Amino acid sequence: MDQSARLLKQAVTVVAVGMSLFHLWVAYFGPPNAFTLRATHFGLALALAYMTLPGIWTKEGKGKSPLDWLFLVAAVAACAYPIVFKDYFNTRMAYVGPVSTSDQFFAVVMMVTVLEATRRAIGPILPVTALIFLSYQVFFTDTRILRLLEYQYMTTDALFGIPAQVSATYVVLFVIFGALAERFGLGKLFMDFALALTGHQAGGPAKVAVVTSGLFGSVSGSAVANVMTTGTFTIPLMKRIGYPAHFSGAVEAVASTGGQIMPPIMGAAAFVMAEFLGVSYLTVAGYALLPALLYYLAVFLAVHFEAKKQGLRGLPRADLPRVGEVLRERGHLFLPLVIIIGTLMSGFSAPYSALMGILSVVPVVLMRKTTRGEFSVARLIDGLESGAINSVIVALACATAGIVIGVIAQTGLGLTFTGIVRAAANEMLLPALILTMLAGIILGMGMPTTPAYIVQVALLVPALVRLGIPVPAAHMFVFYFAILSAITPPVAIAVYAACGISRATVWETSVSAVKLGLTGYIIPFMFVFGPSLLLIGTWDKIVTTAITAIIGVTFLSAGLSGYLVSPARFLNRVIFVAAALTLIKPGLLTDAVGIGLAVLGVVMNLRWPAPDTAPALDEPHIGHVEAPVSAPIEPEDWNESPAAHPAKH
Repeated sequence: MDQSARLLKQAVTVVAVGMSLFHLWVAYFGPPNAFTLRATHFGLALALAYMTLPGIWTKEGKGKSPLDWLFLVAAVAACAYPIVFKDYFNTRMAYVGPVSTSDQFFAVVMMVTVLEATRRAIGPILPVTALIFLSYQVFFTDTRILRLLEYQYMTTDALFGIPAQVSATYVVLFVIFGALAERFGLGKLFMDFALALTGHQAGGPAKVAVVTSGLFGSVSGSAVANVMTTGTFTIPLMKRIGYPAHFSGAVEAVASTGGQIMPPIMGAAAFVMAEFLGVSYLTVAGYALLPALLYYLAVFLAVHFEAKKQGLRGLPRADLPRVGEVLRERGHLFLPLVIIIGTLMSGFSAPYSALMGILSVVPVVLMRKTTRGEFSVARLIDGLESGAINSVIVALACATAGIVIGVIAQTGLGLTFTGIVRAAANEMLLPALILTMLAGIILGMGMPTTPAYIVQVALLVPALVRLGIPVPAAHMFVFYFAILSAITPPVAIAVYAACGISRATVWETSVSAVKLGLTGYIIPFMFVFGPSLLLIGTWDKIVTTAITAIIGVTFLSAGLSGYLVSPARFLNRVIFVAAALTLIKPGLLTDAVGIGLAVLGVVMNLRWPAPDTAPALDEPHIGHVEAPVSAPIEPEDWNESPAAHPAKH
């Protein structure tokens, strides 16, 4: 490493650790005014982006180009301007006060540098989307350019709006927590715990992937990062016991994607939802709990039925850790998660709860001799650095999504889109839901979940609410499809990442992923027709809905897999699926029909099973299983990930 590269690396460490410490200070002492907090957050994120991510002018092995440094300086200056002149920004009246030449200049610089940094971090789709919206406002509305720049840069309704607030107060802290917890052994605990629980069962490694990805994903909140960490271990194990490469990749992609809806931490978009709904984060986690459990139940059953159908055995118990041993040696590492949940349930804010979790990580690691060796000052610094760097993607996505939100709010485009959806659906709920689902998946293709969800809230949620859907159900509906776009072809970024490990074809893996995750596409319709699935309503209704939903998910998995207690014939599979779909809509009649079909299907499966074609397999033996310490995707990998260059995979 030459001198300039070494200096750059040291500078990245200083800025990243400084960013983490700044947000920890804010969480403890309280935030400064809105412009100062959000501009500082974006300034640090943009500096890290331009210091770590290659641009189109960067030559491989040549370090940073002069244009890279120019963008960095311009971005920091544009973020510093609202901080230096904070009194001016805080006291001026929008649309009344003058907009100076310097105001206009820095507004343009801010938008350009944000869009370019976002392109470097997550690809061109989101920046191009923002440019399309801006072009619409400039060329197809009567908005003056001066007012556009003022609204975007000098108010807290667009670029510095709610997404920026959530990124700067909630998300960055939980990302720092996840990075520290991972550096100090929580990832290995998740892996060992999952191996001990499910590794010996039929298709054990696939079940390990489901459990580990659910646990790790609830902390990381990123489908691709989840695949690239847990998948490097679980996908080879699945292939080794006999699962096809495309199925192995699909299991990991679907399980990793679901981490964003799994409490206690979920993904960044959940914090944005709490802000939009005006409720606590714990309330949003409550909405997500039952649907998330149904999602993972469906994936778990799918891999179980596939394993039974294919005759795939688990891993030898002798090669696996024991649950008691894992909990004795490392179980105390769960305590930071318990502290976060307990602090939230005590009524404290999500940022303060995340801070308590972060502050507890080091004492918990030092608590027992078995994990004391995990701690070092270098690893602590590395965790703070990684936490800041890993939050850059979310910060940039929120900034660019804020630009889109600004256009929609200033032009009234959301109301226009609501009218289009209602007219196309002819005021009928089911067609409107299907149109919204398709629009949500298309909007989410190639975007991280957070900006995809934010854009859908502005464009799609009002239409659903106008059709009588409860507001939390409408938000959760679009939230789900923003997430599921990660496994939906043709732009299935979690699938691309999994294919980079499994070496399977993208199309085969995508088809398997959609089949495995099909329940995830149906669950949103379930809680729209039965909001009790979101824990809304009386407890008897909630319990009844949960039971029928569990039965429906079980039979849907059986129908799609072709196995329940024995291999199922085609007609038997049709009855299973029919039973599941009938149980989607709560109601005495539909539940009775669904249960009746389910009973008929079970009887047929017992009396007239399909011929068993499972191959005879030898007992697998892979030696003692050691779970590697996972690591989040580093910045140099962002533009070289399978998702960024699918053609390579």
